[in-house]
Amino acid sequence: MTFTTLIDPAALDRLIADGTVALFDCRFDLADPAAGRARYDAGRIPGAAYLHLDDDLSGLPTGANGRHPLPDPHAFAARLAAAGVQAGQQIVAYDDAGGAFAARLWWLAKWIGHEAVAVLDGGLQAWAQASLSLEQGLPAARAPGDFAVGAMPGRGIAGADDILRSLSGNALLVIDARTPERFAGQPNALDPVAGHIPGARNRFYRDNLTAEGRFRPAETLAADYAALIGDRPLDQVVLQCGSGVTAAHDLLAMEHAGLAGARLYPGSWSEWIADPARPVARD
Repeated sequence: MTFTTLIDPAALDRLIADGTVALFDCRFDLADPAAGRARYDAGRIPGAAYLHLDDDLSGLPTGANGRHPLPDPHAFAARLAAAGVQAGQQIVAYDDAGGAFAARLWWLAKWIGHEAVAVLDGGLQAWAQASLSLEQGLPAARAPGDFAVGAMPGRGIAGADDILRSLSGNALLVIDARTPERFAGQPNALDPVAGHIPGARNRFYRDNLTAEGRFRPAETLAADYAALIGDRPLDQVVLQCGSGVTAAHDLLAMEHAGLAGARLYPGSWSEWIADPARPVARD
């Protein structure tokens, strides 16, 4: 069976036992970039390799392309191959933040044409609640795999200019995955300029989750997003956040709900505000 959105702990445990999964720990802390690796070293799901948001799942910020620009697709594929991933192999990502960072790996793999990728529903907490084991110490050495870029683009992208051109005619619907407070324009440490893209709608990514940190049922998510999107074609829907990371969580929730086809604005708010000529709205 191929998993393309979410996977539960029991199914992941079976894949690990079969030796058929490429597993990645994506834990990260925006306030402490070294924390995720330290948590990985202290205890991880057996067989997991670590991917760092800044170093492995992002390109080089220039000051004009957002805090977490997309990596070069071939460099990203080479990073996965170096971790032992084989062409067509099932990839699973997890974190301890409700999938906020694991969804970035999920989207990137889809972007470069790899469909067999899923996020562990409930993350490390769900794994622990299932009484499944962790490992410590140095990870086992892996032989390089043959993973490579597939048919691109596997997932659609919208840029700042696309959104800017659409503002006058409502050609695109922008959905912002940040907190309601950041969306409304309240001062915060992450956004040097507070506010949102004019006309955008807010869908905080954590609203995709239950109180236990699992994704809500597909039918519930479908109803939530239908209320936002209406009958608009999905390729006219663009997801953004602060830097293109948690927007992938909304895209994962939508695909889990059967709503595949929306696009990502990779630079997101941190790119948008880099140009003072771009308009800003506040509620």
